[in-house]
Amino acid sequence: MRDTQQSSNEKKKGTALVVGSTGITGGNLAHHLSENGWKVYGLARNPSSSSRFDPVPCDLCDSTSVTNALKGLDITDVFLCTWLRQPTEAENVRVNGAMVTNLFAALEGAKNLRHAALVTGTKQYLGPFEAYGQTSAETPFREDNPRLPGLNFYYSQEDILFAAAERGGFTWSVHRPHSMIGYALGNAMNMGVTLAVYASLCRETGQPFVFPGSHLQWNALTDVTDARLLAQHLEWAAMTPEAHNQAFNVVNGEIFRWRWLWPQLAAYFDVEAVGPPDPIAPLEPRMRDIAPIWQQLAKRYNLIESNIDRLASWWHTDGDLGRQVECVNDMTKSRLLGFNNYQSTLSSFTELFDRLKRERIIP
Repeated sequence: MRDTQQSSNEKKKGTALVVGSTGITGGNLAHHLSENGWKVYGLARNPSSSSRFDPVPCDLCDSTSVTNALKGLDITDVFLCTWLRQPTEAENVRVNGAMVTNLFAALEGAKNLRHAALVTGTKQYLGPFEAYGQTSAETPFREDNPRLPGLNFYYSQEDILFAAAERGGFTWSVHRPHSMIGYALGNAMNMGVTLAVYASLCRETGQPFVFPGSHLQWNALTDVTDARLLAQHLEWAAMTPEAHNQAFNVVNGEIFRWRWLWPQLAAYFDVEAVGPPDPIAPLEPRMRDIAPIWQQLAKRYNLIESNIDRLASWWHTDGDLGRQVECVNDMTKSRLLGFNNYQSTLSSFTELFDRLKRERIIP
């Protein structure tokens, strides 16, 4: 992938607080920023030790924990890349809104804070999980689409960010990726690792690689977001004044149909590609009793993770692939402001699969 060239009026790199540094977005972002000369603090409930950034253990749901964790840290840029799934959208609003509130309360008065970025997603246009796709914006999704009626914790997080930025005198950006493809373990929004585990199980058991989603998703045009490209976009928006106080869609730049991509993913694993049956065959019910088989596979191939629940997120991949609405995101706004990075979608998957093999996560 090619990084966008820096413009002459970009800011100097500073000290980043990556909130959610163990997740698919935060982990890739922390790595990208540290490689590019930033001082990076990685905040998480149980942050991993890293030579690339300083871990900051913190429970965002506990205001005292957040205040104590951030005390004495001189932060210039905040990147909020985490959320906690709750059983209802009302609880999502309450819990995830409180996390953002606690974060900015702890940063109140930070003299060098200049920018805060919030990562949300295409539920901005499709609605929350409990009403997913029941109403949706017109495609391609554009950043100026009006909010949908009803509760959506993304909207609540945005409003808290906007108010904090106005109080604190710093700029903001909102980033809306589609289905995330990238390296992370134990992460809910992780289609790439989930499909790698699924394909490995198909090969091991001699079963076909059956598309688990809807006929509409199989045939419709769509797109995805590489976590590495999202990291580039987050840095670009923080560093580029013209991108401040803006919301952006972030996708690879390539549109495709799953009926085109699925056979190529199957070929990588040497399994038989099969389209969606009728009725469809989502992963979560099919994989309910698969854990012992993965444990045997992990032992046979000396894999580093025998707990399949630490790798696969069946429910979230079912949600992405089972939709009954078209989902395509427009990137014109970013292009006009100078972000022209592009990522091949097939390479997003195969480069991830290569890394999972190298690190003995899949056989």
